[in-house]
Amino acid sequence: MKSLLVVDDDTNVRKLYEAEFAEDGYAVEAASGGKEALKMLEGTDYDLVILDIKMPEMDGLETLGEIMKSRRGVAVVINSAYPSFKTEFASWNAEAYVVKSSNLDELKKTVRTLLERRSVGAR
Repeated sequence: MKSLLVVDDDTNVRKLYEAEFAEDGYAVEAASGGKEALKMLEGTDYDLVILDIKMPEMDGLETLGEIMKSRRGVAVVINSAYPSFKTEFASWNAEAYVVKSSNLDELKKTVRTLLERRSVGAR
């Protein structure tokens, strides 16, 4: 079972993503911000991180930078309501950038594709 870490400061988004991805067969945990996510990444090997950008205390791009320093092997999908961050150099470290939508099809497809690609590459 592939494991996901959802990082978003919005409680409702975290709950929705946890339920939706668990229904699709993933083991899902959630963090309310970057600092919490980094602590969780120290003790658990997640296959993929879904990361919001606009968060208090430590934003997603800063969190992404820290992940790249310490956990380079984990796939990261930026999931933000702000498409303008796509052009920020720091966001290019993520494997994908999906603009938030009430329809989760694109995010789910992106997660599935990245995990499948990594599974094939690991053989």
